[in-house]
Amino acid sequence: MTAPRTVGVEEEFLLVDEQGHPTAVAGAVLDAAPREVREGPDDVPGGGLEHELMLEQIETGTPPCPDLATLDAEIRAGRVRANEASAALGARIAAVGTSPVHVLGTRVPSRRYDRAAAQFGLTADEQLTSGCHVHVGVASRAEGVAVLDRIGPWLAPLLAISANSPFWQGVDTSYASYRAQVWSRWPTAGPVRTFGSVAAYDDAVARLLTTGTILDVGMIYFDARLSARYPTVEIRVADVCLAPATATLVAALARALVETAAREHADGLVPTALHPEVLRAAAWRASRSGLGDVLVDPATWAEASAHDVVGSLVEHVRPALEDAGDLDAVTELLGGLWARGGGARRQRAWFAESGDVLDVSRRAADATLG
Repeated sequence: MTAPRTVGVEEEFLLVDEQGHPTAVAGAVLDAAPREVREGPDDVPGGGLEHELMLEQIETGTPPCPDLATLDAEIRAGRVRANEASAALGARIAAVGTSPVHVLGTRVPSRRYDRAAAQFGLTADEQLTSGCHVHVGVASRAEGVAVLDRIGPWLAPLLAISANSPFWQGVDTSYASYRAQVWSRWPTAGPVRTFGSVAAYDDAVARLLTTGTILDVGMIYFDARLSARYPTVEIRVADVCLAPATATLVAALARALVETAAREHADGLVPTALHPEVLRAAAWRASRSGLGDVLVDPATWAEASAHDVVGSLVEHVRPALEDAGDLDAVTELLGGLWARGGGARRQRAWFAESGDVLDVSRRAADATLG
């Protein structure tokens, strides 16, 4: 086979003070950070820091990486850089999909974000949510659309693996990923149909823009999309992961999904038609259950235990994992995840011990660096 596809990860983090309260210092953090920390290396994308919609958030991104060991190191280094830059303003990063503590987000002052707030009201005002976006290299936009047409059924299990947002405004939501519920309010968020061609994908984007409902192409919030900036498929379904190892696991499985789909396309295998209504139900189930209950198995479209569904995912991408040399690492990472529990389970366990969402926030910040 040719060299494994490059993979990169963008992670969004909540900024909290030493007591665990969210703190709106992202602008000051970026202003104070040295240029090389803020912008990353000049010769490759990623490796720097950015703001998000809210001043209580900061985002990191890795460069494109050829292997999991490099990616894992870059994920951890990015978290350290963001934490060190935030420390200068008395803050820390916490890898949580939603704040455990009640907070009203403070919007970053920008003309685009002001337009979004005017257009979308409470949907924009309440978007203090943090995700993990995985970019996987593709040879062309045509290959990218062929990948999108094939990976949709397997994105809900990725959400379940990453689920790390059980609290919203200080209360337990009963969801493993409440971020997914909040994010689904955007008009373009969620699963999509089979496109079949670049022309059909571009036509769908153009029609959404023509409606005037969204501001620009940057608001194409499909669970997976063609990146507007890089030659990649961008998989956007995951919560930011509490443990850096889980982020590496999600990225490894995402890369294997893309490689598997590209091989099916190259072999002339016709994709199964995607039914967004079923995919949406599977995504809701993953948001509700995480790894703690049943999921929808894309192999049968029937409910099955989370353990079995994750096993189905690994079997689906096993040849790609083996060829990239990732199978042993993924097996080990999954073993660690099952043993310690995902982010939602760990947050709830901390709350069960202390009864204090501030304690959950502080312990999440401790766990973020691994």
